[in-house]
Amino acid sequence: MDSIIEDVQVRKILDSRGNPTIEVDVLTWNGSGRAAAPSGASTGSREVVSFPDGGVDRVVSEMEDFIASELIGMDAQDISTIDEVLKEIDGTDNLSAIGGNTTVAISMAVVKAAASSYNMPLYKYIGGNLINELPFPLGNMMNGGAHAGINAPDIQEFLVVPVGATNVGDAVFANASVHKKLKELIQTKDSNFTGGKGDEGGWIPNITNDNALEIQAQACEEVGDELGIEIRPSLDMAASELWDADKQKYVYAQDGIERDTGDQIDFVKDIIETYKMFYVEDPFDESDFDGFSQLTAKVGNKCLICGDDLFVTNKDLLAKGIEMNAANSIIIKPNQIGSLSETYATVKLAKENNIVPVVSHRSGETTDETIAHLAIGFGSPMIKTGAIGGERIAKLNELIRIEEELPNPKMGSFN
Repeated sequence: MDSIIEDVQVRKILDSRGNPTIEVDVLTWNGSGRAAAPSGASTGSREVVSFPDGGVDRVVSEMEDFIASELIGMDAQDISTIDEVLKEIDGTDNLSAIGGNTTVAISMAVVKAAASSYNMPLYKYIGGNLINELPFPLGNMMNGGAHAGINAPDIQEFLVVPVGATNVGDAVFANASVHKKLKELIQTKDSNFTGGKGDEGGWIPNITNDNALEIQAQACEEVGDELGIEIRPSLDMAASELWDADKQKYVYAQDGIERDTGDQIDFVKDIIETYKMFYVEDPFDESDFDGFSQLTAKVGNKCLICGDDLFVTNKDLLAKGIEMNAANSIIIKPNQIGSLSETYATVKLAKENNIVPVVSHRSGETTDETIAHLAIGFGSPMIKTGAIGGERIAKLNELIRIEEELPNPKMGSFN
């Protein structure tokens, strides 16, 4: 009886870009759960639809009572059945009737309510009592592409990961130090830099891709030496945003260069080797499994080649990627697939095939801290979120709090 759902409440709230999104409260006999859905700017075409026609207002005004009536009386522990009921209510293949953000917010709130009903933190409810590993924070430092302005670098995200950190607190503050150092270095390259930031808190410099790569590596080295922690550069190239289907080329407008797939493979491989990249996300268009496969074969274990738009947290697309050896890492974003049970199925398949799952925020975020718990509960060795900004540090500070609760906490393993 403790986890039987008694009420479901839906409301419209702000995301970090000032756009409306949805927050859900699920109340049980002995607990409650609250979750909010984020939204992306650079989105894969095969993601579920975020909201139905009419947006959040339609969900709140027309659908809340009906959805609540279907879920009241169900057991919050039975998340698979609840997620199936939500899909049946929607009735479409891409959740366009009620929206993937609606279903995922409900799904996450239900699981949080189930955990609360038994006085358990979410990460322990998902991962079990023996869990003791924490994810390395993959922090966004500089923004370009769809997250920035016309004079910014073409590459969408310049990231860092403090792989030498032995605890989450040190890792989080190492990323914050790199962020501060980069501001100083950008000012030496861009005399007009005003301190502007992108959606995820990364600096927006008016510099070339090469200059951005150079100062990213420099900041990692200087801060790493100062703190005694190895910090490695990483990238999210968001190459689907660069791909011109008519030209069949990746267009780097800032540098005035166009690259075909072969050139792109060589370009990314050279970046990985030159700057000792730890992780490169979406180096090719979302449909180019073959390009991913060729790059992954060339770099081997030197770097994590991660699919985001390629996989969109979809188990079937990941299965194709596994068959083709397309990547050795996958971004996990629950609102890409619309439910927590389907998200978990994708994580499980990834881990069974030695594909590293990276639980991730979206560019339009809220102060919801759920993904911090998911990263630990799922056993993800890395969590992708910004280094600064209220909606980003909500996740990072939650990791620090959780670390205090764990017996013999340690950082995750990439093996």
